[in-house]
Parts: sequence; C-alpha cells; structure tokens
Amino acid sequence: MRLRNRIIKAATFEGLTPRAVVTDALIDFHVRVARGGVGMTTLAYCAVSPEGRTDRHQLWMHPGVVSGLRRLTEAVHAKGAAACAQLGHAGPVANAASNRLPAIAPGRRISPLSLHLTRAATATELERIARAHAQAALVALESGFDAVELHFGHNYLVSAFLSPRLNRRTDHYGGSLRNRARLAIDIARAVREAVGDRMAITAKLNMDDGVPGGLWLDESILVAQWLQDDDTLDALELTAGSSLFNPMYLFTGDAPIRDFAAQLPPPQRWGVRLAGSAFLRTYPYHEAYLLDRARQFRRALNPAADPARWHHPPSTGRMRVAARSTT
Repeated sequence: MRLRNRIIKAATFEGLTPRAVVTDALIDFHVRVARGGVGMTTLAYCAVSPEGRTDRHQLWMHPGVVSGLRRLTEAVHAKGAAACAQLGHAGPVANAASNRLPAIAPGRRISPLSLHLTRAATATELERIARAHAQAALVALESGFDAVELHFGHNYLVSAFLSPRLNRRTDHYGGSLRNRARLAIDIARAVREAVGDRMAITAKLNMDDGVPGGLWLDESILVAQWLQDDDTLDALELTAGSSLFNPMYLFTGDAPIRDFAAQLPPPQRWGVRLAGSAFLRTYPYHEAYLLDRARQFRRALNPAADPARWHHPPSTGRMRVAARSTT
C-alpha cells in the first residue's frame, strides 16, 4: 500500500455510532480528516464480537454494517486518503452492564470501569476470538478498507493477556511471556491467513502499561520481535498506558476529570469527581513523549535502521520495513 504522505490519523474512538451502526456523522468526521490531507485515517473502535465492545453503542464487525462502512471508505477515498479499521476485543475494558454480556479477561477481577466481575476466558473462547478477528478483517476488506489495525494495547483483551499483573493463568495462555503472547500471535496469524496480501495489517502494541507489575519495554520488545519473525504484520504502532489503571499515561498533560465524569452516569460520576485524580493522573506534557521508547523498538527490530535510508528499505522481511517508519 502506498500513502500520499507519512501522516496517519490514529484510532481514537469517535463516539458517533449511537445505535452501533455507521452514521452520517461518523462518515463526515473521517471525510474532514481526509480532506485535511492525511495519508490514512483510522476508524476506531471496531469490535470483533458483541461482548468485545466497550459499550453497546459501539460498532462491531458483522455483515450488516458493510454497506455503511463502504459509504465511509468510498467517501474517504474520494478525498485521496486511505482508510484503516481498528479491530479488537475490549476484554476487561468492556462494560458488561451496557453490553448485557459478561466481560472476559485472563482471570476474574472487579473491573474499575463497569464495577462488575470479569470472567476468565476459556481456551475455546480465545480460539473463537482469534477467528472473530479474521472474520472482522474480511468484513473490513469487503467494506473497502485498505488496512486493518489489531488492538494489542491499553489492557484491552490481548494487552491484558500480555500483562503479568493481569494474567495470572497457569495454562498455555499464562506464565511465561511466550504463553502470554500466544493470543497476540494467534490473532495476527489468523488475520493474515484470512486476508493474505489483499490489505495491510498493522498492530497497536503497548510498549509499557505504566502500572506496577505491568508489561514493560524488555518484554514488549521481545513480543515485537516474535511478531516480526512470524511475518504476519506490516507495521507496528507503538503506544503505552492502561485504560483500566492509568489512562493518562498514554496522553500526558492535564487530566480532564470533570469532563470525564460528565460522560458517566451516577454514581460513577460522583466517584470520579471525588477520587478521579487517583485514576486520571497528571503527567507533564512534552512533544514526542513516546519517541525515546519507540527508538528502542526500532533498534531491536532492525539494528541497521538508519533514518537516512527510509526511502531505500531492504527488500525482504515484511515488518522490518514498516517498523522503521513507525513511531
């Protein structure tokens, strides 16, 4: 895939699918981004199954949404930009009360977002979810998307399995890092097998969770290397932070506690106003605040990476090329 420039609009949830369907407002949002000149805009967040949504108003990928999504991609393409769909499963970040479905996670725990207990996912469910990612990618392909992004960050389901703090399992999905990375690798393989080379596949990967006992750079770099060796991904988008425990670690800057509380129903609203500073912490903002960590991944994924040679990449290795131009 060739983009008209290096600017990619990242996946940030738009909140414009009030009935879990594509709306004119959602299309207009991405058309404005495309008209502004980006190389590619990313639709977020497209759940791979109903229980994988953060709430029941969120889009999930099934044949019934293809016509609406096709209107979106055609409108974006008409403005000269490419279109990407972010695919994922919210796992412990899912609001079980809103979805009216149990939230699944590596193990049982109280979700600080829904205040409900999550349920430990079975191996059979995890295999189903890997297949659901593949089916969602096929829906994206039929809808005219040029790429899909697999959500492996922010303690959503895959990220929760990567986290030693959240994943205390003793089966082949827990314990060693290789076991904790099994779900990520299985999903990437399933999606690549489904779509082949008909569209680009990227993944949003946590460099670190920003919480005690969570995933840190040394383990995340190993996961990135395994994904590279598997040759299933074209690029990584590197991120950080936990939607469960430390969301401002991703953004940095002043924490919008009152604005965040205003979006929640009572009693969560009052709780966030009273104790929100413990959850929405304040970090000093500075430009390119993830850059130093991203450079460590670039060196580990391709030790010979040289920004002066970005226009002349090596001819072999699917992710080696893309990882060097991703920060």
